[in-house]
Amino acid sequence: MPELPEVETVMRGLDGRLTGRRILRATLRRPDLRWAIPAGFEAALTGALVTGFRRRGKYIFMRLDTGISVLIHLGMSGRMVIDGPQAAHEHLLIEVAGGGQIGFVDPRRFGALDLVATGAEDAHKLVAGMGPEPLGNEFSEPVLAAALAGKATPIKAALLDQRIVAGIGNIYASEALFRAGISPRRLAGNLGLPRVQKLVPAIKATLLEAIAAGGSSLRDYVQPSGELGYFQHAWKVYGRAGEPCERCPGPPACDGIRQMVQTGRSSYYCPRTQR
Repeated sequence: MPELPEVETVMRGLDGRLTGRRILRATLRRPDLRWAIPAGFEAALTGALVTGFRRRGKYIFMRLDTGISVLIHLGMSGRMVIDGPQAAHEHLLIEVAGGGQIGFVDPRRFGALDLVATGAEDAHKLVAGMGPEPLGNEFSEPVLAAALAGKATPIKAALLDQRIVAGIGNIYASEALFRAGISPRRLAGNLGLPRVQKLVPAIKATLLEAIAAGGSSLRDYVQPSGELGYFQHAWKVYGRAGEPCERCPGPPACDGIRQMVQTGRSSYYCPRTQR
């Protein structure tokens, strides 16, 4: 599933292409994705002026001059395609005045489309319980320490909990923990302030570098322009089981990066340098 950097990259691509432009026509090719698409969806978009975009966690809000926002969730395999030919599994087509179009392609149909009043975006059921944005000022060492206090779950699983911090998924949790030198096995409630003080900046730096690289292209993800993201080439541990980490001398002092399964997801870490 696209994580925060990929969703941010998609949002910026849409913002550059659609903000300030009027939607000439919106065409739905099916009534549902993961959930039913609300009745009147096409009519709500057609003729409206796009005034801007906002990301919340892994969700995108496209704001219209009518006071309505369109919630877009890419799900497992969804992607937005700018000015491309019609593709298989293209479930929504947005045509804009003056030429140009955006298609929402989602082969597995785990994505979502919905309508919400712009002033009530944060009350939408899919985002209402989310924790702070990790790149915002509201995400700080004291805030994270308070959220983790008393939790008996491993820190890797805690970072995937969108109620603790929004938008982080499997790739960037593994990468941030490596940067901070924290084992994914360590219990969240036992992290301690010194480790939290390393983890918060590690999360921010990892996400910012990934956004600058256009995200990580893995499976279905590409940018709306069709260009690949490049951050997968900078992964320190994710997907690199058995390889030496950049901090270790190699055999026989260490056996390289390890992979393990936590809460059904693969975690990658260096057992020698992450404690």
